[in-house]
Amino acid sequence: MSIIDQQKQFPEGMKPLGNKPFRFSCHSGISCFLNCCRNVDMILYPYDIIRLKAALKIDSEQFMRKHTRLIKGDNPYFPTVMLQLMDDEAKSCPFLDSNGCSVYQDRPSACRTYPLERAVDRKPERGRPKEFYFLTNHSYCKGHLEDKEYIVKEWLRDQRISDYNSMNDIFAELDTVFRDNPWQGEGSGGPKQQLAFMVCYDIDRFRAFAASNKLLSQFRLPKDQKRRINVDDGELLKFGFEWLKLILIGRSSLIANPTSRKTF
Repeated sequence: MSIIDQQKQFPEGMKPLGNKPFRFSCHSGISCFLNCCRNVDMILYPYDIIRLKAALKIDSEQFMRKHTRLIKGDNPYFPTVMLQLMDDEAKSCPFLDSNGCSVYQDRPSACRTYPLERAVDRKPERGRPKEFYFLTNHSYCKGHLEDKEYIVKEWLRDQRISDYNSMNDIFAELDTVFRDNPWQGEGSGGPKQQLAFMVCYDIDRFRAFAASNKLLSQFRLPKDQKRRINVDDGELLKFGFEWLKLILIGRSSLIANPTSRKTF
């Protein structure tokens, strides 16, 4: 996912698809099948990790240790999480098996979106952030030669991308906070950054942290929302993002509960 600057600069050589149809299909009968699952640099977003660790039936800490690596990405003040590929000659995706993708129903947002790329205007003149989609065309991919035709809305619905996009957009807002260096002298790996990393990428540890510190009771939350947070990692993640904004910049949608004693 890309962020468009205030001059609406799109990636060089790429034009938004709009409602223009495109042709694409990926299946085992194509000669390049699974080539895109090898030797690829893939960013994993917080919601990707929630879905993948659930599919693998492991906790988030295990997933992070086994399947990810950290790099210094385009945010100079917060690390980027990348998928750790297999140590084989082809540098295969770790979730690839003889039948294809073993986590297909919970595959990352980048896999779902392909062959499209998404860019979001974070500072539109008015209204909600606007999204744009571009068609990639890698020479190795023969899926573009197939007869199946889509428009963007059809592709997004077919690939069930909406939940991923919604969660990634919420994370992008938080990432904007991180880009302003809210750590203020703590430096990389300081207490606040470790806290932020836990919320974003170790949801199971954050759930234990929230329970031990009675975080939910510190805010005015509807009973139904509390119930969803208690059973759904995605809902807990959204709560965690808002809590981090409160901790880091003092601004959040969360409203403090005056009858509760703050424990953090």
